[in-house]
Amino acid sequence: MATDAKKLQPIIIKRVKKGGHAAHGGAWKIAYADFVTAMMAFFLLMWLLGSTTEGDKKGLSDYFSSPLKVAMQGGSGAGASNSVIQGGGKDLTQVSGQSKRGDGADSTAKKLSGDKKNAEVMKREAQKLAALSAKIAATISSNPKLSEFSSQIRLEITPDGLQIQIVDEQKRPMFDSGSATLKPYMRDILREIGLALMDVENRISLDGHTDQLPYSNTASGYSNWELSADRANASRRELAGAGLPDDKLVRVVGMASSLLLEPDSPLSPGNRRISILVMTKEAEERLLGGNRIPLEVETEPSSTSATNGAKSPP
Repeated sequence: MATDAKKLQPIIIKRVKKGGHAAHGGAWKIAYADFVTAMMAFFLLMWLLGSTTEGDKKGLSDYFSSPLKVAMQGGSGAGASNSVIQGGGKDLTQVSGQSKRGDGADSTAKKLSGDKKNAEVMKREAQKLAALSAKIAATISSNPKLSEFSSQIRLEITPDGLQIQIVDEQKRPMFDSGSATLKPYMRDILREIGLALMDVENRISLDGHTDQLPYSNTASGYSNWELSADRANASRRELAGAGLPDDKLVRVVGMASSLLLEPDSPLSPGNRRISILVMTKEAEERLLGGNRIPLEVETEPSSTSATNGAKSPP
């Protein structure tokens, strides 16, 4: 009987059903897709900002600040077009109508070309000034009368040009004490420098400087200002005597003790000096502004002008 019960007992098979996802299901895929979409939008935004001009950015900024005002009134960055309501131009930096594609690129190319030309001009000018400095130094060292004063002649290339400074020494002053009368060796120095500057195209500035020792006879109103100006003008006359044209000199100034060479020793003889600056074109334009008059450089006469006995125009 027991054997029959065992035969009739059913066999139960338990199967474990495996789920496709845990409690989170497939939500991570949606989150990942959102993340990738957000990153794509972010990089697209960064690319647009990087390729947008400053005018476009300003126009967008102004529009979102006061859209109606920009649309109706226009202004810088408004992208004015020929429409009744201004705005919508391709180039937001334009305020007088739309412009064709490439205007911005052309202006950028022109600017780069101009910068390159200016850099080349400045480079050539620096080379010329360096050659002039070497020429003056060689002239001084080869001249027995001037070589003993080489320690009083200082040559320096500055951003404004070649600066030639002739400074006093305790036992070898350039001028008589309290006077604008040149010493003989100072005349020789100035004439040699004037001859070296004859072929230079650059304009020249000449400054006179004194130390801080007050002028002895102040009762007459004559001070270091007048003294430095008189000394500068006396130096100008020597340069002119060497053949330097007057139109090459654009400024002759007395600086008194306002610009000391040795600020720590205001009474030092080194502060008494004549400074000759062979200016770069940029420094000359900065000094003269729009009143700059080009130097007249004589060229070789053409066949026609030679026949008529006239010089060709500069």
